[in-house]
Amino acid sequence: MTPVRPRARAAEVPGLRRPVAPMLAAPVDAVPEGPGLVHEPKWDGWRAIAFRDTDGVYLQSRAGRNLTTYFPDITRAIRVAIPPGVVLDGELIVWERGRTNFAQLQRRVTAGRALPRLARECPAHYVVFDLLADAGGQVILGLPLSQRRARLEQLLADAPGQLTLTPQTSDMRQVTDWLVNWTVAAGIEGVVSKRSAGRYEPGRRGWAKFRTRIVTEAIVGGVTGTISSPETVLLGRFDRRGRLRYTGRTHPLTTIQAVELAGLLAPPRLPRRGAVAHPWPEPLPASWSGQLERPEPLRYVQVEPSVVAEIDADVAFEHGRWRHRVRYAKGRPDMSVHDVPLLLGEGEDPFGTPSP
Repeated sequence: MTPVRPRARAAEVPGLRRPVAPMLAAPVDAVPEGPGLVHEPKWDGWRAIAFRDTDGVYLQSRAGRNLTTYFPDITRAIRVAIPPGVVLDGELIVWERGRTNFAQLQRRVTAGRALPRLARECPAHYVVFDLLADAGGQVILGLPLSQRRARLEQLLADAPGQLTLTPQTSDMRQVTDWLVNWTVAAGIEGVVSKRSAGRYEPGRRGWAKFRTRIVTEAIVGGVTGTISSPETVLLGRFDRRGRLRYTGRTHPLTTIQAVELAGLLAPPRLPRRGAVAHPWPEPLPASWSGQLERPEPLRYVQVEPSVVAEIDADVAFEHGRWRHRVRYAKGRPDMSVHDVPLLLGEGEDPFGTPSP
């Protein structure tokens, strides 16, 4: 993402100086339990720290970049409802048909002159989960989370709907409901766990995050490296028309996985007259990766799409692709490519429908 410099720098209130490194969460394999822990949904959006300055609002990304220009709807809501000096931490999201839509966030960056129309048609929301500085610029990083949360609740009591306080619970039954029902219905990625007595420590991984994951299958369409020594795997699924569509890429394989997969792979067969040898271009277009920063075409080796891979993926599946890399588990020589779930349309479950 290319940083955008504002035309005029808003006057800052004495207090926290930007950029501020946000507090982070370390990945865990299970939601931690115990006294003094609270849990919040992990939203599928862009992390943003919001500075309410004397004469405006500044939105900072997790990496310290300026997001202000892309979210005039959010800056307007903060300017109206939040007093100068306040610094908020939260997630920028866009709702579409009751579910978060990450692609609509990405469209903000490339919208250009269409940005005002896009903001009207697909308004963003700022889901707030922490308060770093109170009115007047009073820095409260050292207060326990429970006290910061109480002040945040009071601050957002009369805020417009676009500024939302994230749910928080210590009840594991509520956490289970989020993971079972909200993951599919609302598009959350998992749960973030925090200590209610914990202070806010910029840049430190002092929280824990559990991502909801699924085990499913995909078709191997290509590899980086070589067929005899694959490094990562390019995956696909058939759509309803029988076309193999690219759906994502794996993390690097282990040595054992690479040897096992190499024994299953073969180069593409020679095509019939008038047909193509492989349904994907080589190199893979940069736009297919969904990355915004320094996108480059991906060189890879095409293979005969006859091998099924079992994979472990998170639930960030959008527009027919996994946004994050998936984990390769093993090859499934016992399965046909026609046993793999079809690539379905928007709003349909991408995980459980085998092809006919």
